[in-house]
Amino acid sequence: MMMETEAKAAVRFDADAVRIGETPQVLLCASLFYFRIPRALWRERMEQLKAFGYNSIDVYFPWNYHERAEGEWDFSGERDIAAFLTEAAEAGLYVVARPGPYICSEWDGGALPAYLLTKGVKLRDNEAGFLGYVSKWFDQVLPLIKQQQAGEGGTVIGVQLDNELDFYDCHDPKGYISALRDMALSHGITVPLFACAGQGGLLQASGLADNVVPSCNFYPDNRDAEFEQKVLHYGQALSKLGYPLLVTETNRAHYLLRRLLSCGAKLLGPYLQVSGTDFGFTNATNNWGKPLAFMTSDYDFGGMISPEGHIREEAYDGRLLGRMIAAYGAALAQALPETEVSSAWAITGDRQGIAGPFSLQLSGGGSLLFVTNLDERDKQIILSAADEAKTPAQNGFTLRAGRSLALPFEVPLSLWGMEGVLQSSTAELYYAEQSASGASLAFHTDGSGEIVIRMNEPKSVNAVHAASAWSDGKLTIRFDGLEAGCCSIVDADGAAFKLLITDRMKALYMEGVTEDGSVIEGQPLVYSDQLEEAASEWSLSGFQATSLLALQAEDSRLTLDSADYLEEADIFRGFAGYEASVALMKGELVQGYLIKQGSDVISLYADGQYAGTAVSGGGSAYLPLVHTLQEGKLHARVEIWGHSNFDDARLPGLRLHARKGLRGIAAITEVRDLSGNWRVYRAAERSLRKELIEGQDDSLWPIISFGGWMSPDHPAFEYYRRTFRAAESANSWTLHFKGLQSLARLFVDGKDVGAIHPFDPFVDISEHVTAGEDVVLTVFVERVLGLPSGRVYVYEGIEAVDWTLQGAEEAELLAHAKSSRAGAAIMQLPVALEPGETAWLHASTVNSEAGAGWRAKVTGTGLKLTVFLGGRIVGRLWLAGGESRPVLTGGSPDSFYLPGAWYEAGKGELTILLEAVDREQQGRLDAITFMSV
Repeated sequence: MMMETEAKAAVRFDADAVRIGETPQVLLCASLFYFRIPRALWRERMEQLKAFGYNSIDVYFPWNYHERAEGEWDFSGERDIAAFLTEAAEAGLYVVARPGPYICSEWDGGALPAYLLTKGVKLRDNEAGFLGYVSKWFDQVLPLIKQQQAGEGGTVIGVQLDNELDFYDCHDPKGYISALRDMALSHGITVPLFACAGQGGLLQASGLADNVVPSCNFYPDNRDAEFEQKVLHYGQALSKLGYPLLVTETNRAHYLLRRLLSCGAKLLGPYLQVSGTDFGFTNATNNWGKPLAFMTSDYDFGGMISPEGHIREEAYDGRLLGRMIAAYGAALAQALPETEVSSAWAITGDRQGIAGPFSLQLSGGGSLLFVTNLDERDKQIILSAADEAKTPAQNGFTLRAGRSLALPFEVPLSLWGMEGVLQSSTAELYYAEQSASGASLAFHTDGSGEIVIRMNEPKSVNAVHAASAWSDGKLTIRFDGLEAGCCSIVDADGAAFKLLITDRMKALYMEGVTEDGSVIEGQPLVYSDQLEEAASEWSLSGFQATSLLALQAEDSRLTLDSADYLEEADIFRGFAGYEASVALMKGELVQGYLIKQGSDVISLYADGQYAGTAVSGGGSAYLPLVHTLQEGKLHARVEIWGHSNFDDARLPGLRLHARKGLRGIAAITEVRDLSGNWRVYRAAERSLRKELIEGQDDSLWPIISFGGWMSPDHPAFEYYRRTFRAAESANSWTLHFKGLQSLARLFVDGKDVGAIHPFDPFVDISEHVTAGEDVVLTVFVERVLGLPSGRVYVYEGIEAVDWTLQGAEEAELLAHAKSSRAGAAIMQLPVALEPGETAWLHASTVNSEAGAGWRAKVTGTGLKLTVFLGGRIVGRLWLAGGESRPVLTGGSPDSFYLPGAWYEAGKGELTILLEAVDREQQGRLDAITFMSV
């Protein structure tokens, strides 16, 4: 089917090409996210991309960035979408717009506002309640996109609906995507709509809804030997539907982009070529860890432009690829791939670890043959036609390790306004320019080789650092690759053109070609790594850890009937403080504290004493602390690091609908090991048997440790049963199946309590237990041989009551910092805090000499830092140290960026919240060093 749009289609996604104003285009498209880059730098990043070969950008629009609270919209200042799209149009960049509603992007909640988690709606599905909220967002954002779409004066050429829906358990993808499509059309969106598949599920991602183009995201090993075959499969499937192959996301290596181009991809979308920063409380949590991970504020996957705007080496490969795509123009934009490794060509020589050749048939004649070295060493290979009468065998050439080349064969020189045919080349043509004095074609090579042109006998040939020979209607230019070569040719009609041959390094850094056809050589950009003094007047003000939210008005403290998630109290980001009390018998010893269903970061204090910091991913956590609780006062300082941007069932906190905070705390008075003396029954099948759960006589069942029955079965199906007497003074009981790596289901006194989750092995059984009475536990285990069953504990204690709650975002935190500064002590780093202590660190900072700001690197251990420049959070860091520290991923975990654009009159105030979160040792901040941007 063809993409149906309005009668006057400014953009078409046809099976053979993407056409913009009837001009076929290959879109080399880089992610550029306005919400991660200061507004003052938007245009600079756009110009950088254009200078390094890219003609397009893709951009998400995060719903929760613009709706900070329900019904409160902000599209001003740093959030000005219209200004961003206008700048893109002025910069001459096409825009792929991605308004969600869900965007992923390692962003807080995938951009879904956290208030949705309290509405009882089914996220990302064809459900009226959810779609009603989406329509309010689309009512705001789609008119801004419409104003800038192609055909109405802007450069938006496509709009994506949702994002990688095939990773999510959407029950009705066709209905859901169709509903989003209808909203887009009702707002006047006339450019093509598309939906991307994250794991290859075209149907699951798009529903194959009418007038919505399915696209593909690929994140392979860059050297996957079978990658092209996979991509070609999707290309064929999409072609049958009448659509082009659009790769909306992939890895950043241009080596891989070449492999995608060989398969006929019309959009090449490496994700995050322009890095950035998650300012404020916009980070996400996700499953990139074990499985839990916290995304760093530094959002940098090693793309070609760093968060502070430094050009990296990969950018030069981008420019080389962009020039090559531009050199072939429409012929390449409309090229079609063969459906498998080309049978018309053969590779001989050292061909082990070589992918290809893959042939891309150019529109108008000729082809590009792609050969890729997957190995770690250079190869000498020969590429020859199976029909030698058609094209003679070629000389061998060098294919460097990890290199992919696109070599021209039988390409008409009319592409560049000349007579003849570029019959073959062992060097890649990467640049073409036409001028009044004739055309210049630039090639790069890694060694000796040849270029063969079929043409009428030329009037003259002048070769420098190359050798030319005319024979049988062919001009052969041979080169050794040691020096830059040039061959000036005047054809039989008197038209002049030049062939320029350089090594790859010169091609990477070439700035252009002069009027007379000479290469303008360039050099890579180099940045200083010299450390400079950027901050002074350091001072430190310690404060009682439980007082972080104390400055707020008393009416901002909520009284709760019981502990509940923060979103239920309209706390969606930042910090919060729970307070509660525990009533113990006088002199009763506490063994520790059990935090129930807690996330993200919970630092607990009992009568002011630090019990520890828990990061349990929405599950429960036990903090041992043997002491006598006098006043019975508990304080839990909670930080929402970020809502999950993914949906992963392995941990409660990794679900897309997961909420933050906690559901209770129990003071544990006894920890009992229940690992021994379980009775076991060996079953023959997986089906649950009621009589084995509800109390069949077990007197003849063997007594062993939990999970300890030696069985020849694989898997083994076993029932384990034991009894314990509940303490009379307790009202909270939680089982902990520590180290369990089997599928298991728990029954208490015959009642089904549910599955036991290996990643969250705590099960609260309080509602099923009566103090002072026996409790019968039955566990049905499906055990894989060789995997441990772990140990079983029960935590008995007293539930905390009398709950109150307060929240704090940037403004409240800064107010606290300001109030504490009057008593700050002048100091110099290093600084040390005892476990659980908190402090504000203050400094004055000046902008760099170039006015571009600083990259600041932090060294220390056991500290969590929230860093403000002026009134903005520019980084949240967690230094190494302590068992509670989660996996931090996505960028640098120990540095932050101070944008020069956010200094006022060259000056700024640095304010850092320090939290010592390693219970075993001091938190230390040894140094903060600065490098100018």
